[in-house]
Amino acid sequence: MEKGIGPVRLNHAVLYVAELARAERFYTEVFGMVVVAREPRADAAFLRLPRSGNHHDLGLFGVGASAPPKRRGGIGLYHLAWQVDTIDELQQARVALAEAGAYSGESSHGATKSLYGADPDGNEFEIMWMLPREDWGAYENTAPIDRLDLAAEVTRWTGIRTAGTIVAEVTR
Repeated sequence: MEKGIGPVRLNHAVLYVAELARAERFYTEVFGMVVVAREPRADAAFLRLPRSGNHHDLGLFGVGASAPPKRRGGIGLYHLAWQVDTIDELQQARVALAEAGAYSGESSHGATKSLYGADPDGNEFEIMWMLPREDWGAYENTAPIDRLDLAAEVTRWTGIRTAGTIVAEVTR
């Protein structure tokens, strides 16, 4: 018998936000998410990524503009990491984040290539692409924080898919 719970992956995340409509707009416009459910009694919305097999990937709960802001470096969630399927999608994400005024940086962690940003409430996130498993090499058990040369990475890895099986969008 195995010890522990044994989850296979993170299914969804839930964030408290100051203004639900503003947060919905950000995640639908910048991430392309779709609102799949609303719960007005809780001032909540549940969103799904277009290629996701989840019921929802992100829950947003409005707590009002008078709630205290997130304090960087305080106890609690640091960031969420959203994986893209190709390095080309990472390059497109950099443009989208910059256009939304949400881009805050980038780095190479060896096996992953990452962009960073924050939503209008200061909730930080990472958009990342992972090298093919067989190419991790020296990065198998390390996670450096190095400068990302995205143009060179695109040249090397363009068209390579690494996110696994992507569920086709279900139409109703």
